[in-house]
Amino acid sequence: QVQLAESGGGSVQAGGSLRLSCAASERTFSSYTVAWFRQAPGKEREFVACIRSGGTRNHADTVKGRFTISRDNAKNTVYLQMNSLKPEDTAVYYCALRNLCSAYVEDYTVWGQGTQVTVSS
Repeated sequence: QVQLAESGGGSVQAGGSLRLSCAASERTFSSYTVAWFRQAPGKEREFVACIRSGGTRNHADTVKGRFTISRDNAKNTVYLQMNSLKPEDTAVYYCALRNLCSAYVEDYTVWGQGTQVTVSS
């Protein structure tokens, strides 16, 4: 089974940028859709963005225009470029794998361990 590992989280001030990475353990990764979700303290996990094997992508309205998902299949890696960060973006960010893009947590069975993003005002 493919394993996912997120990295790139950290602490930044509002208005700053971070780039998260999601690295996969197998090359079959390139055939799948990869999604980013996030979970803030006391809140449910929510959809952020997904990118399909062919490169088409969707972003949640809350991050559209600020976050961009991309992938480099040669490196078995998906990225989440986060710009103009806000304190409400503070959360643990997870990547997940599936055949199709879905905004529902329950549709995904392969998850990374998460990476913390903290945005201070």
